Amino acid sequence: MAKQKSLQTSECPVARAVESIGERWCFMILREAFDDVRRFSEFRKNLGLAKNILATRLKHLIEIGVLEISPASDGSAYKEYILTDMGRSVFPVVVAMRQWGERYLYKQGEMHSVLLDNVNGEPLLTLEVRASNGRVLGPADCYRNSVITAKKAEHDC
Repeated sequence: MAKQKSLQTSECPVARAVESIGERWCFMILREAFDDVRRFSEFRKNLGLAKNILATRLKHLIEIGVLEISPASDGSAYKEYILTDMGRSVFPVVVAMRQWGERYLYKQGEMHSVLLDNVNGEPLLTLEVRASNGRVLGPADCYRNSVITAKKAEHDC
């Protein structure tokens, strides 16, 4: 079986992101971390994941800078996995996936969890991609398949 080419050097940011955090258990660990799960045993209990797989995924997320290990907040001898700034910045991606799943993967009336705003208890608005002037953008409204410098990318889709 041929080994797949790594996407870590791709010119496409989507490819690099998928290579870094796109594996399903990485996303499920991130989902749990956003729900304030911090300990190995809690991740394992909530995800039902084998120790070796969980340890490998947590190590990977630490190596790429999404999580860091910290002494337990309760002063015990345990260690905790804490989201870094890089890790917290994945939140809109997880919300977008959640909203897509809510919209397309459940039958009408089928039970599922809902993400609510802690302040007012209301469901979140659907995320949208917007231009700098606030206009909602779709795929046809953005440049595709072009390699541009970071400076130019600040002003383009």
